[in-house]
Amino acid sequence: MPVKNIFYDPASQLTGEHFALVYAPVRKRTRFPENCVQLMADETEARQAANLEKHLYPGKVVGPSRSSEGFRLYYLVDWLE
Repeated sequence: MPVKNIFYDPASQLTGEHFALVYAPVRKRTRFPENCVQLMADETEARQAANLEKHLYPGKVVGPSRSSEGFRLYYLVDWLE
């Protein structure tokens, strides 16, 4: 379930929208710690690197942002189907 209402300043260097490869054994989450997200150069690279057997799915994410516990998180914008 992607997060549809994510607001961020595109001019900010703190967070940004990225294509990524996301490790997700169950695709119900909308936020992922940075160790589950591998940023990719573009959509094509993310799609080509996908490996469903290893639970690596291509997606578009926003982040990183810092959680209250100090973890860096990425928020799912949408899965690339």
